[in-house]
Amino acid sequence: MPTSVKQMIEAANAAVPKITSDEAAAMIKAGNTLVVDVRDAPEVAASGKIAGAVHVSRGMLEFRADPELPSHDKAFDRSKSVILYCASGGRSALAGKLLKDMGYEKVFNLGGFKDWTGAVEK
Repeated sequence: MPTSVKQMIEAANAAVPKITSDEAAAMIKAGNTLVVDVRDAPEVAASGKIAGAVHVSRGMLEFRADPELPSHDKAFDRSKSVILYCASGGRSALAGKLLKDMGYEKVFNLGGFKDWTGAVEK
């Protein structure tokens, strides 16, 4: 069992495949893909987010992803592929592992927002 953040991120990276910006763009273009920005609101406000992405800070993710809760975001659907990103890839790896633990099967980590080469919206 992981005992440090470093070990938690290593375990998450082992469970959640890392993808490139090009791979993410192809998945988005193919459809049935949810892109989730798990950064905090001030980070998103400062830099924008991937065009079409849903912003859910990491601390609220399970509450938005669980269809049994009143706080569920209908964008979260276990039949979709889910691409997560944050500032550098650590939070998105942990968030991806959380979604996998919640029954989401097609979960991918883009890494950091800085890795994205496609369209951005403010």
